[in-house]
Amino acid sequence: MKKRQINTNKIVINKFVFIIGLFLLALISVRIIYLGVANNIDGINIKKMAQNRNTKKEVISANRGTIFDSAGEVLAQNVSSYTVIAYLDESRSKNQETPQHVVDASQTAKKLAPVLNMTEEELLKLLNKDVYQVELGPGGRGITEIKKEEIEKLELPGIDFIQDYKRYYPNGDFASYIVGYAKSDENGNINGEMGIEQEFNTELSGKNGYLEYQKDVMGYKIPNTPEIKREPENGSDIYLTIDSNIQMFVEQALKEMKEEEEFDWATIVLADAKTGKILASASSPSFDPNIKNITSYLNPLTSYEFEPGSTMKIYTYMAALEKGTYKGQDTYESGKKVIEPDTINDWNKVGWGTITYDQGFALSSNTGIANMLETMINKDDLYAYLKKMGFGKKTGISLPGEGSGQIKFTYPIEIANAGFGQGITTTPIQHIQALTAIANNGVMLKPYIVDKIKNTNTGEIIFKGEKKEIANVAKESTITYIKDLMEKVVNNDPNWATGTPYYIEGYDIIGKTGTAQLVDENGEYSTSSNIRSFEGMFPKNDPQVIIYAAGKGINNSNILPNAIKKIIIDTAKRLNIKTEKQINEEKEYKASNMPNLVNNSLDNAKKKLNDLGLNPIIIGTGNKIVKQYPDKDTKVSNYDKIFIVTNDPNLTLPDLKGYSSRDAQTICNLLNYECIIEGNGYVKNYEEIIDNNIKKYKITLEEYYKKE
Repeated sequence: MKKRQINTNKIVINKFVFIIGLFLLALISVRIIYLGVANNIDGINIKKMAQNRNTKKEVISANRGTIFDSAGEVLAQNVSSYTVIAYLDESRSKNQETPQHVVDASQTAKKLAPVLNMTEEELLKLLNKDVYQVELGPGGRGITEIKKEEIEKLELPGIDFIQDYKRYYPNGDFASYIVGYAKSDENGNINGEMGIEQEFNTELSGKNGYLEYQKDVMGYKIPNTPEIKREPENGSDIYLTIDSNIQMFVEQALKEMKEEEEFDWATIVLADAKTGKILASASSPSFDPNIKNITSYLNPLTSYEFEPGSTMKIYTYMAALEKGTYKGQDTYESGKKVIEPDTINDWNKVGWGTITYDQGFALSSNTGIANMLETMINKDDLYAYLKKMGFGKKTGISLPGEGSGQIKFTYPIEIANAGFGQGITTTPIQHIQALTAIANNGVMLKPYIVDKIKNTNTGEIIFKGEKKEIANVAKESTITYIKDLMEKVVNNDPNWATGTPYYIEGYDIIGKTGTAQLVDENGEYSTSSNIRSFEGMFPKNDPQVIIYAAGKGINNSNILPNAIKKIIIDTAKRLNIKTEKQINEEKEYKASNMPNLVNNSLDNAKKKLNDLGLNPIIIGTGNKIVKQYPDKDTKVSNYDKIFIVTNDPNLTLPDLKGYSSRDAQTICNLLNYECIIEGNGYVKNYEEIIDNNIKKYKITLEEYYKKE
């Protein structure tokens, strides 16, 4: 019988296993179909995820707006900035005709070190890294276009640049607390952090755009694929009310103050009396926003809240005038006033005997205020009027961090102290606002510092600063009276007024001085530390400019008046504000054509000039005219200087002291003398010198302002 052969290759599949396998296959098929047609899987948008993996979105940065002064001069702008990078991987140069990576690290470091202000060792450490590329910081970050061009001229293989933008302030330390500063964050966005840069950050920033496109595995755009582009909306430009010339006068005055004496701080602000525009505002110490060497982040104009001292007597007197109870010729005993259990003393400790309240204002008498608060006005009158004048609340000027000050007083001694500016706090900008009421017959104006905002994309003016009347806070009779009192502060006998150091003949300045004692660590008023201040305007009858100045730790009593006087004179010239003398001179002005005097006798020349109302300056003792200035037919007036040179064989340089540099040079030219003029302003002294056997004159000028 033949044996059955067993087939060992036959596979027997269990029915149960077959069914399970078939089910799994069906399940996988269904899942594949679901993955192909479903939009969301496990809460994830598959289509969007795929697009994101293959889509690149590049930010197109908006250009930050520029900040200008009132004349359109740039105060803050964006400039190109660059980061220096080095390609270190040799693969970058593959299939390239010239090297595209750093070939010689040592030579590269040697040439870049002086340009980037880094050591060769620092650079070599970076250039020897095992990476594709490296930034050459810190010296290679934020470099300028000029520095970039300097590096490009070195023709170093593998050196490249990443372009960025940074904020640049072309004037450096100039109106810094007004303009503020902006800096870049980690994403490259520039954000304002002080001043106008912070207050108008949104308007200046604009809106970034973007470019969105499909990319390949290498990150490059896939050809012929669609792209989405949104153009950026550049930031708006802001024009300030600041007059850079007047700002420069103030900045220079503060610098000279600091050179003369060390003090804690000082601030000076000028405003247009008729509109409330801030013309200039500067402080010391200040900072350069390019390097941010900042010692205080508070803007003294708006954020310093301090006891103002006797400048507040202006508003206490106005409160009494408005109530109708003020009697300026009534008298009181100065020196001290007892308000149990305290005593108020006048600043000189002894007073001036029995004086009138009008005299008390000019002398800045504290006891006069204390007596007024017993006989003419009360606590509620004073509080209500100080609030009416804007003290104790923000002005709303377009600057960040504005303080409101504090006007609180309850007890009799606190009320009296508040009347002369102690125990309460104010800000400089509040004083500017209050002074506008005096300059405008009782109508108080809101101070402002932004002249206009311009949309750079459309050219549209989206904001325009303008004069804004807040309220009528005083009768015209009150304003007339207080201006007369303020005039006596500056223009009176120095023995009977505190503000005479601010006097300038012909400029008709009115104002009020203040000295506020500071509280020491024991809560007592210190006799060694104070804040000096001055506030006023000019000219009296038609005020054009308001000024407020204050400084802490100024011991030399002449420093602040000297600075203010120089600022006022320069500002008056800048704004063509004429002094009383200039107005009178214009009325008397007589224009004539200069006659020909050469070869005329001296007597005949003098007669011709006298007939025209001209008074010549005669040089030499001769009897005949050989030279003249100005030339014939030149338009001259009775206030012009006329020089005539006689035929004196022994001519010498006349006395030049007090002459302007221009007049001194004119005389030197007429006499054919070589003159070396040093300095600015008017002739202080001059001397004859011999240089290489040639007679010369050395003339030294001094910039001073004579009382005219």
